[in-house]
Amino acid sequence: MSDVRQRYEKLLETLEEHWHNYYVLDAPTVSDGVYDGLIQELKDIEAKNPDIISPLSPTQRVGGKPLAGFKKVTHAQRMISLNDVFSREDVEAWIARMDKLLPGKQHEFFCDVKMDGLACALIYEDGVFVQAVTRGDGTVGEDVTANVRTISSVPLRLRSSRGLEHFLKGRTEIRGEIIMLKKNFDALNERQAAAGKPTFANPRNLAAGTIRQLDPRLVAERPLNFRAYDLLRDDPSEVPSYEFAYKTIRALGIACNEQAKVFMSIDDVMTFVDSWEEKRHTLPFNTDGLVIKVNDRQQYRDLGVVGKNPRGAVAYKYPAEEATTVVKDIVLSIGRTGAATPVAVFEPVVVVGTTVQHASLHNADEIAKKDIRVGDTVVIYKAGDIIPQVSNVIEKLRPKTARPFSMEKELARQYPELEFVRPEGEAVYRVKGVTGPLLLKKAVAHFASKGALDIDTLGEKNVAALVDAGLVKDLADIYTLTKKDILELERFADISADNLVRAIEEKRNPPLSRFIYGLGIRHVGAQTAIDLANKFKRFDNLGTATYDALRAVEGVGEIVAESILAWFADEDNEAVMARFRQLGVWPQEVKSVGGPLTDKRFVVTGSLETMGRNMAAEKIRALGGTFQTSVGKDTDYLVVGANVGESKLVKARKLGTKQISEAELLKLLS
Repeated sequence: MSDVRQRYEKLLETLEEHWHNYYVLDAPTVSDGVYDGLIQELKDIEAKNPDIISPLSPTQRVGGKPLAGFKKVTHAQRMISLNDVFSREDVEAWIARMDKLLPGKQHEFFCDVKMDGLACALIYEDGVFVQAVTRGDGTVGEDVTANVRTISSVPLRLRSSRGLEHFLKGRTEIRGEIIMLKKNFDALNERQAAAGKPTFANPRNLAAGTIRQLDPRLVAERPLNFRAYDLLRDDPSEVPSYEFAYKTIRALGIACNEQAKVFMSIDDVMTFVDSWEEKRHTLPFNTDGLVIKVNDRQQYRDLGVVGKNPRGAVAYKYPAEEATTVVKDIVLSIGRTGAATPVAVFEPVVVVGTTVQHASLHNADEIAKKDIRVGDTVVIYKAGDIIPQVSNVIEKLRPKTARPFSMEKELARQYPELEFVRPEGEAVYRVKGVTGPLLLKKAVAHFASKGALDIDTLGEKNVAALVDAGLVKDLADIYTLTKKDILELERFADISADNLVRAIEEKRNPPLSRFIYGLGIRHVGAQTAIDLANKFKRFDNLGTATYDALRAVEGVGEIVAESILAWFADEDNEAVMARFRQLGVWPQEVKSVGGPLTDKRFVVTGSLETMGRNMAAEKIRALGGTFQTSVGKDTDYLVVGANVGESKLVKARKLGTKQISEAELLKLLS
């Protein structure tokens, strides 16, 4: 029996060493197969000899019976929260306040990445894990020992380290965050989706919700991690600085962030802050900022606490990754495959440093699952810090006027000329009788048409041939065509292939208005595209324009504004825009044009002998004038050609608009 016990103790020691290398040092020394083999041997010994099972055995991490509830526990020292700062000026003001309280003292600053998880305190007695307590209200938390015991990165016994033996005697408290790594969160959501179960919104909420489960077996199934940020002892002098605390925590066998550093000046602190604003997205966990503390623990204690916040530390917050806003409307966008995608239009709100005002709701099932209604207050976030998504509805803020969304009714209202079907087994509605290739052919033909980019020789028949051959799968693909590709089609010979490649190449940087019109945004005609180009000057400005800014453009009403917002929210359209950029295809910026016709507005009625209406419009704009499609109060001239109708003449007389002939227009243009 002594041989069995000896083998058992040796296995525990070996497994603990491998555990430390894997979870703390992030440097595994054996393969998963070897580790699993040792665990299995341990289980076999325990099964045959239950009387020797140690509470420190890795097999004892998973609790059995569900808990009846969580016991309340008073913290030995309050778990305080930090004041937020958002700029260098805020940090300077914080330092100035400390200097007033501790005049003449030099400060060292300890900086670390702030983890987005659930704060928790681990209590060890004589080096053995005995209790885990949540932050709660800072004074009283909940005993979650059974659940935290299942977290593999929480050691059941602290490691012995030379010079630190006293930390294995008496009470040692280690505080940190329970988090879920991004890779584990994504993998868990993939399993949920594959099983037909609902997916989770974000790692932080999932970690917090998991720890508050009453069944430790469920907690054990979810890949949680613990990372420490503080070390407490009954004698505070044993931990002289935060830098010392981190080194000691690691030596005791618990992981801390490797990014933490000590700085002597605010300039160095802010360089550290700025460097992590973008790099934070490469971290394995989510973060919304940094923690900046006075490194000297005695100084930290001398500065004291105001309310729930210490004077010796602040949390530097980067622009929010989540925000709340109100759903103003839900509009529908028809993608290149004929799929109808619902898009939420929001009150503009800043998320991760950019203004967000719309987001795809994906399909009717997603809207129903989250019960999103027009008028609801919703939580939005950016998936991968790029794509806005709706996380959930705050139902307590739902107004009585909030209206449920009916996909079929909205399809009929917003697209009365089209018929939609929902194919069996699919979540999306599609245009009936229209295939993706047919829509693509129409889109490319429109993009290349005379009113848009005016790409010579790229008419409907040539477009159809390119699409059918699989050479063009989206608008951007036309700029990847080579002479060799085109010559493989029956319609083209050497010269015609050369002509097409050259014609496309010449339109890599088209006028902004033609590019906007060519994209085929619903309700955006040629004149509206011109008005939008003149207002926003650059395509990026249009893409980030708010609903109110769009409405301020002449001729853009509620329906047109929402249609533009929906177009830019469509993921297919975002992908095409990204490809255009990659291929060096981008519209020209509109330069401010001055000229003899600046601030003069023209409308043409009837046919002109010397030029077409489009040419007249271009000549007017080239001299700084504005070409309008209908007579309004601000119209200066109505150009009267041949075969005119009465409506514009009547309106011009009523408004007192000056009527001129084609000859008078030519005189103005010359």
